[in-house]
Parts: sequence; structure tokens; C-alpha cells
Amino acid sequence: MTLITTPHFESADDFYEALIDCHRDLDSAQSHALNARLVLLLANHIGSQDVLRQALQAARDSADMSAANNSTGATP
Repeated sequence: MTLITTPHFESADDFYEALIDCHRDLDSAQSHALNARLVLLLANHIGSQDVLRQALQAARDSADMSAANNSTGATP
């Protein structure tokens, strides 16, 4: 199975709004803990170790690219 990286949401805007609402009134530590629990719940739902590793690598590559762009002043 391969990680889907193209848009695949039923309604991306609705999900984003629900995600923001879920974080409302949380302090930074609570928000980070919520994100960690959400990642673990979604990872459990996906289940495939191969897909999860692909997702981890894609997220890391994105973080590395963002850091490189920030250090050079480039915009993504």
C-alpha cells in the first residue's frame, strides 16, 4: 500500500475548522498532547507499518524543506 499524498479529503475546509475548534482554549502543552493523541489514533486506524513509515518520512522531508527555506529566506 502506498501513502496517498494528493488531496483526498471529503471536505478539507470542514476538517480544518473542526481541528482548529478542537484546539480552542487549550494551552500549548494541551494542544501538543492533543496532536500526539490524534496522530496515534490515526496511525492505529491506518495500521500499515509501510504506509506509516512513508508518512513519517514525508512529514520529516517537509519539515527539513521548511527549515531550509527559512534559513535561506526562500518562500515555499
